[in-house]
Amino acid sequence: MSLPRWRLRRLVLLSSVLAFLFICAVRWSHDETPTDEHAYPLLSKYVQAQTGNGGAWHIPEEWMDNTTARPETIIDAAKLASQRATSSAQRKIPHSEIPLIVHQTWKNTQVETWSPVMRQSASRWLEAVEESRMAYFLWDDEGVAQFVAAFEPGLKEQFYFLPSNVERSDVFRIMVAKWIGGIYGDMDTEPLRNPSAWITTDDLRNWEDLERNQLYGAAGPIRAIVGLEADCPPESDSYWRMGYAEPVQLTQWSLAAAPGHPILQSFLDHLSATIEQLTLKKSSKIQSPEDLPALQSIDPLLLTGPAAFTEAVKGWLTTTTGLRWNALTGLNDGGQSKAVGDVLVLPITGFSPGRGAYGNMGSKSVEDPAARVFHHAQGSWRKTDFMVELGKFCRTAFGHCRDWSKVSYTPQ
Repeated sequence: MSLPRWRLRRLVLLSSVLAFLFICAVRWSHDETPTDEHAYPLLSKYVQAQTGNGGAWHIPEEWMDNTTARPETIIDAAKLASQRATSSAQRKIPHSEIPLIVHQTWKNTQVETWSPVMRQSASRWLEAVEESRMAYFLWDDEGVAQFVAAFEPGLKEQFYFLPSNVERSDVFRIMVAKWIGGIYGDMDTEPLRNPSAWITTDDLRNWEDLERNQLYGAAGPIRAIVGLEADCPPESDSYWRMGYAEPVQLTQWSLAAAPGHPILQSFLDHLSATIEQLTLKKSSKIQSPEDLPALQSIDPLLLTGPAAFTEAVKGWLTTTTGLRWNALTGLNDGGQSKAVGDVLVLPITGFSPGRGAYGNMGSKSVEDPAARVFHHAQGSWRKTDFMVELGKFCRTAFGHCRDWSKVSYTPQ
């Protein structure tokens, strides 16, 4: 006998409240983790001691020469590092044109104010930097402003019209990859494999889309590395019940690219066009604060985040290679890397290993050879929001609330 509708609604509401309280308790317990300011010597060496105008940076001594003046700003340092890296095969990821330059961004370089997860994660990136003699850039808010003004002045107004810092961070990583090139990692990620070893000959093996009997492979050196965040059967509803926009979706917490890859410009072009379409004045110049609610109404994941990045990569590969996007799934081949033209698409284990039983999607352990980056999922922009958590529970448990916002953030 089925329950009366009023009783079912009460049960759903009670379950949602209990789930919300549990999530809050877990997050509060994590926030109370003690810190040790003296446990991270690499942060002292490469961040605190190297902070300058625009952030902190490190260029290996062997990349320099006696005739080159030491850069005084992070912009000059980034230009120099990119020039020196792109002119030497030894300063690129093997099998690629991607320079061995690591980029991260945070509002400041005051290590003592960072969370323990951030300090641990940044230290792991710096271990990789030391090991493989890579350049390293930590862009603070001032450095980001300098970068946008120097490299993308035409997008400056739109960039700062975005509602939140998380959206500006999403866009900045694309900009810095476009102009400087290198490896990007969020401040709550850490490398499990040194980026200098992210591409092997096994990753470049030809593979076949069995549905179309189409063979794919690398067309010359790799110029971009991306990784799956979601890998679901396209015929099921599992992907949107877990909060993804597509069955096969890319992550954006880590990526790598050679300077000037067309995918990066495609992302920026699409974002600029979207902002123009949403503004009341319908022009490239944003004239009125009345336009802001239109941007705020779009989920950040769709406007600048993983879904937007996926759309840029998908559109470019589909157009240039005829790729059937869902052929990138790793569910049928045990999680094989797939090269398509000059883009290497890593399986979900590449940038999202160690997932639990729910929402695993083929993710293997952090010890698996395919694992490159671990994501702690401690984004500072995340806020505990009852309606977001209720929507998540509603999608997961009941298959409803598909269009509810997936994240909560405070416009800044």
